[in-house]
Parts: sequence; structure tokens; C-alpha cells
Amino acid sequence: MNGFKLIEQAFRLKETERTPWVPFVGVHGAKLIGVDAESYLKSSINIVEGVSKAIELYKPDGIPVIFDLQIEAEVLGCKLVWSKENPPAVVSHPLLDGISLSSLRLPEKTDGRIPLVLEATAELRQKFPDLGLYGLITGPFTLALHLLGTEIFMKLYDDPEYIHQLMDFCSNVGIRFSEFLLDSGCDVIAVVDPMTSQIDPVTFETFVTPYARNIFEYVRHRKKLSSFFVCGNARQNIEVMCDCQPDNISIDENIPLDYVKEIALKHGISFGGNLKLTSVLLLGNELDSRKEAVHCLDLGGKRGFIIAPGCDLPMDTPILNLQAVAGMVFDKHARQVIRKMKPTAMLEPMNLEGHWVEGKVIVDIITLDSASCAPCQYMVEAVKKATAKFEDKVVINEHKIKDIEGIRMMMALGVQNLPTTCINGRIAFISHIPPKSEIEKAIQEALL
Repeated sequence: MNGFKLIEQAFRLKETERTPWVPFVGVHGAKLIGVDAESYLKSSINIVEGVSKAIELYKPDGIPVIFDLQIEAEVLGCKLVWSKENPPAVVSHPLLDGISLSSLRLPEKTDGRIPLVLEATAELRQKFPDLGLYGLITGPFTLALHLLGTEIFMKLYDDPEYIHQLMDFCSNVGIRFSEFLLDSGCDVIAVVDPMTSQIDPVTFETFVTPYARNIFEYVRHRKKLSSFFVCGNARQNIEVMCDCQPDNISIDENIPLDYVKEIALKHGISFGGNLKLTSVLLLGNELDSRKEAVHCLDLGGKRGFIIAPGCDLPMDTPILNLQAVAGMVFDKHARQVIRKMKPTAMLEPMNLEGHWVEGKVIVDIITLDSASCAPCQYMVEAVKKATAKFEDKVVINEHKIKDIEGIRMMMALGVQNLPTTCINGRIAFISHIPPKSEIEKAIQEALL
């Protein structure tokens, strides 16, 4: 059975002969062909070559064409800072810089980097006719935050009508980009909306549900498949995500797979995830990767489950680790062997002796990487803005779990979800970007 048919069966909640495998290859494709992330994301030739190499190495059933949540934002006037190892980061917000919402226009096929995405999609479609091609679009709430910045969290309460207008526009942008991607050959539209992990279910239902649902209804009208992809600690929003009526929801390691399975199947929706992105796939070894894959395969089962990493693969993810996952997907006997093997030794928590400074507040922000993860970026941005008034009385440290030291710090502070902000060693904000006043209050209390 070809890859797309297997994915389609899983999306339709039919029992599959084996679990479909979808590695979220983004800038990791750049690594596979020896170019940097910026060169990769600005070239349809490089994208096709990188995705093709990933298909050759990992034997997936489906794969995204590109994983870059800044494409639409760039078209709409956001300025980007480019990186050699990550997708670009949004560093300006047009709606804070004097641009009116009414002046923004829906994107055209000729705008920004959209043409190269469509060119790559069409070529990959022709080259791999049996593969499930995922077209990724920026979810409406994340796009709204790109346009408005963290000011959005105040306006949710101070000016809800404006936020509804903004969300309606962002939803229409999503529909327009989905149209382009489907016309170019994508089978699945994945609405990637990581910033929804930062809001509660009531806010989600009010400001996200109707606008995300519009996108999924459009994809269904086109007789294609859809997925709602969120990273971070969005456990509280799994039910409302299902209420948006996608065909699939996909999550990362912040949310237990068995919990998502229960909720999703109750709503008649397939589910995907949640291979550990950094501690196993990036920093672990082949055995770690095999055991993680078997753990996910056993939890997910053969009905409605897509095995995938929790987010965009880090650029330097070892090839052998991903091939180890693929091996478990295809080899039943190998899975039986791995179940009997013991895990590798665990890391030790960071020794925090000497970490604290008398007379100063130490703020530790545990992130995936603020240069590549939108919730992490905006958490760091919010903390820096709120603590600026305290000047040198506050020391801010970002600990990225893309390296071993970051994971050890995460363990030492007892952090379970990303992004999390700790103040003087105590967890203050868990996967939630608070208002500026709340951060200021917490710092002031720590100074007393």
C-alpha cells in the first residue's frame, strides 16, 4: 500500500496494516544536502533536493514540503531575522507599527516566498506520486500574534471585537494559502498553531475555534485531509481542538499520547505524535530512538495513529536516529527485541551551586529554542520587556533543551513543559505568556 493511502486509512480511523510514519523534515533537509537554513528556505531547488533526500533515507509515508511558520507573516509585512540553523524569526509586528488591519490584503501566489513553496510542491508531487504531501500553514492565532505581537494577550480582554476581526482575516489567509497548496498537489493541510498552547479553553473557543473551523471546512470541501498541529503544553485544549473538526490532531511530548488518543478517538478524530524531539532524536542514540519509537507505537496502536516527531526536526538531528525510528515502524520482530532491552543511562540534573546571585533575581526560561519556536520566542520577549524597568537587578537566562546542558537545567528546576519561566528557582509561568503586569509583580515580590 502506498504511503498516502496508509495515511488516509489512519485519518479515516480504519485499522492499518502498520502505523504510518511522517517525519516533520524542515531545515533538517538543509543539513541533508549541505546547505544552511536560510539558503534552503529561499530555494525551491534546495527544498526539493532536501525533501527527496529525506524520503530516500527515512522511507516515510508522508512528509511536509516545508516547515516555516513565517511565510505568511513575511508576506504581510513582518520583518524576519534569518538563521543558519533554524527557520527565520519574526522581529516586527505591522499592527504595532502603524499599519491598519484594514490595509492588509490576502496573499497572492506571486507574493514573497509563496512561489518557491508552490514550485517545490508541484515538483515533489510529480516525483513522488504515492507519498502523502503535507502543506503546512500558519494557524490563525499564531499568525495574529506575528502581526500584533504579545499585545494580543491584552487586547483579548480590552478590545475583543478587534481580535475577532484580526482572527477572521488570519483565517482567510489560511484558506487562501491552503487553496494554493492543494492546487499544487498537497494531500493534507496541517494548520500549525503553536501559540494556542498559551491560552485557556474558554479563550480558545471564543477566539480560535470558529476561525480554525473555517479552514478545516474549506479543506473538507476540497475533499482533502486536514490536521491541527499544536506544540507546547496544550493538554487543556485537546477537547476544543477536536471541536474545530479537523481530521487529525498532532501533538508533541508535552502532552501524553495515551491522553490524546482517548480524547481524539472519542471525537472520531485521528491523532499523531509524539516522539521526543531533543532529548531522544537530537541528543540520544540509536537505541534511545528505537525504544522511544516502540513506546509511541505501542501506545498509539494501529487505528487512527500517525507516528511523528513532536515538531520540526532540529537541523542536526542524527540521520541514524531517524533511520532507527523508521526501522521500528517497518520491522515487527525488531520491535519485539527492543521491548526487552534496557534504556540507556539517564542524565544527571544540573548542579545549581553558584547559579544564584545575592541581591539579584535570577530568571531562568526553559525553551526548545526561542530562535525557532514561536511560543518560546514570545515568552522570552515578554519577560525581557517586563523586566527592563528593573535593569541590572534581574538576570535572564534562556536554557535551550536542544543541548544537553539545557536538559540538565530543565531537570534541576523540575520543569515538565515548554516554555516555562522560573524565578529564583521556582516555577512561575508554565507554558503560558502572562501579561506584563503579572511578570512585573512576580519580579517585585522576588526582590523583597
